[in-house]
Amino acid sequence: MTEQDLATVEVAVIGGGAAGLSGALTLGRMRRSVVVIDEGRPRNAPAEGVHGYLSRDGIPPQELLRCGREEVTGYGVRILTGRVAAVAREATAFRLELGDGSVLRARRLLVTTGMTDALPEVPGVRERWGRDVLHCPFCHGWEVRDQAIGVLATTPMAAHQAQLLRLLSDDVTVFTHSTGGFDETVAGPLRARGIRLMDGRVEGLVVEADRLTGVRLADGTEVPVQALAVGPPWTLNLAGLEGLGLRTVEHPTGFGEVLEVDANGRTSVPGVWAAGTVANPTAQVSTSVAAGAWAGATIVASLLEDTIEQAVEEARLVAGSAA
Repeated sequence: MTEQDLATVEVAVIGGGAAGLSGALTLGRMRRSVVVIDEGRPRNAPAEGVHGYLSRDGIPPQELLRCGREEVTGYGVRILTGRVAAVAREATAFRLELGDGSVLRARRLLVTTGMTDALPEVPGVRERWGRDVLHCPFCHGWEVRDQAIGVLATTPMAAHQAQLLRLLSDDVTVFTHSTGGFDETVAGPLRARGIRLMDGRVEGLVVEADRLTGVRLADGTEVPVQALAVGPPWTLNLAGLEGLGLRTVEHPTGFGEVLEVDANGRTSVPGVWAAGTVANPTAQVSTSVAAGAWAGATIVASLLEDTIEQAVEEARLVAGSAA
């Protein structure tokens, strides 16, 4: 694909997950020229279903993306499979060099590249991630209700996670693992609600017939669990976007950084918006869809301002030449 093939569009959406496709849908319906650039590696790919999304509860992640792609292309949005290798600002547009060497120019950017979970290095966790190893009580808690649930603590936030899961099961155990244990202000409320605390490092998971059945501690103790919750830190997926100079801030959880955005999704860089987990790592799919749609709407408004300014200037020139 050549530079001439891609030409210039009004908006390039970098990342084709729920937030990116939602933004593209809003833009496409307002007849903006849009290209979505996506590597095809969604964060929730291991999950069996998307939950908490009204009218789509339980839909497989890949099916949701398939439906979304079909919808946006119906409004003239183009989808490119690939990645952005480098981006730089030019006089009136952003120049995006793609992984295959082709070049795209866009007047506005919507960054929806998401994040990558830094899973704890416990044997079995990565292999079962998105199945019976989960992270969000709101996303997957119902599916493990009334089961024996373990919480692998890597930060003090695990206590909050355990308290939420206790709403769904009477059998919740917190493995203090790498935290060194909790002080009484944290441990007391856990015990008060019948949540067990198990000290010692977790050395691995016990799996039988492709099902999680327990957690193995360093001393050899095996504790029966049917699901294990973790709260991993993350890294933002911003490779190739370094040239933009996007500003990041530390998330209140201390798990990682997020892109700094305002209520409309505008980043610190003029002409660049962001939505989804790259700006709000706690967002569910439904939240990301809403953020993407709103960012798309405010990008439309921004482009409209340019159109109005241009029309006023052209009218002034016409009036001046006629005088």
